[in-house]
Amino acid sequence: MELHRRITATMGELPYDYELLFVDDGSTDESFDIMAELHRSDDRVRVIRLRRNFGKAAAYSAGFEHARGDVVITMDTDLQDDPKEIPRLIEKIDEGFDLVSGWKHQGKGPWNKSIPSKIFNTVMRIITGLPLHDFNCPLKAYRKEVLSEINLYGELHRYIPVLASAKGFTVTEVKVSNLPRHSGKSKYGFKRHLRGMLDLLTIIFITRFARRPMHALGYAGIAACGLGFSILLFFLAAYILHVLSVLPDPKWDIHDRPALSLGILLVVVGVQFFSLGLLGELLINAPKAGDRPFSVRQILDNRESGEAS
Repeated sequence: MELHRRITATMGELPYDYELLFVDDGSTDESFDIMAELHRSDDRVRVIRLRRNFGKAAAYSAGFEHARGDVVITMDTDLQDDPKEIPRLIEKIDEGFDLVSGWKHQGKGPWNKSIPSKIFNTVMRIITGLPLHDFNCPLKAYRKEVLSEINLYGELHRYIPVLASAKGFTVTEVKVSNLPRHSGKSKYGFKRHLRGMLDLLTIIFITRFARRPMHALGYAGIAACGLGFSILLFFLAAYILHVLSVLPDPKWDIHDRPALSLGILLVVVGVQFFSLGLLGELLINAPKAGDRPFSVRQILDNRESGEAS
């Protein structure tokens, strides 16, 4: 396998012990047989075979769970990620960063793929505030403790830097080369970016409102109630002026105006948003065993274990 050859050639020049962990996400070709052969010929190779195709996030989770090193580096097997970039990622980890993301700055193929990618990454930078240029690049390096605090599902693997940053871990990027695809076809297209935008809404809620759902639902409640009350006050004032013959036109008789029902509906919806936000606050913030709303980076304590304060 060419990828195995390139990785071992690169790692052989570095002073680190390492393992190669391949995840077979329910492949239907001969991929697992190739991985099994690599496992038999190289004792540093480990293989995880999932029962079916669970998606890339699940494959990442399986790999993260079984990885034994202090630093975990991810890459795809299509050879677009150059193993020669691994030392540069490790250098950034050694500088003290917790997560290093690759940035394929040399372009991403034809315009129908590169333009949506640029739009997606620009929107991501604006919304998340994380100054990365390539959120989709699979070539990344992580400290193991980062992965132990992140739960992946759906398509959230591309948002690991955002989730890690929200936990307080330090994130940076390095420019990496983008090699021509060796085999297979790209699965990234408009639908994938559309799903990514929908997952972005999930990330925003997780990172900003997971502990304070009232802050999200409350804004919607304020907007709905505000608009509803504005409509009702407008028609109430118009009706009073109609009764006083200031506005004698029959159209100001609000009993036949559908907008009056809309105003009432908006107020009811706004109250429901507030109610859901309050219930969410009660459910999420109720004490749970082992639940910690924070992440500890380091503890300085000179006292011996068990010593009374």
